[in-house]
Amino acid sequence: MPTVALESSVISHGLPYPENERAALGLEEIVRAEGAEPQTIGLIGGRVLVGLNGEQIHHLATAKGVRKASLRDLPVVLANGLDGATTVAATMHLAHRAGIRVLVTGGIGGVHRSLGGKPTWDVSADGSAGFVIADEKDEVVFEAP
Repeated sequence: MPTVALESSVISHGLPYPENERAALGLEEIVRAEGAEPQTIGLIGGRVLVGLNGEQIHHLATAKGVRKASLRDLPVVLANGLDGATTVAATMHLAHRAGIRVLVTGGIGGVHRSLGGKPTWDVSADGSAGFVIADEKDEVVFEAP
């Protein structure tokens, strides 16, 4: 069965409670319905967790002080025993280390329209590992070798 990584920043920073928890669990159900195994990635108590359970998702959805952890933040969050919700870049890195090569996200925050209407690409940390990223419209938005 294929495995799909899911980032956790949408849980702690993207939506209010309880919508954040429902969205996270709903995304996992969608992945399962498509025949893959979801692995939501997060940081709790300074530990990397690949495949959060329901209690851990609830914790990230409700806890105060959860850090938004990009790739550059991982050492600080882990060394200090903190909780962290992973961005796309951090999720890619941790998923890659766990042998997962596909990530689904609601979007890449660094890709947006400029004032001139043309897209800007601020995804430098997101290109650190060979990955396919799909967004909520089932479109491949980024493919790194």
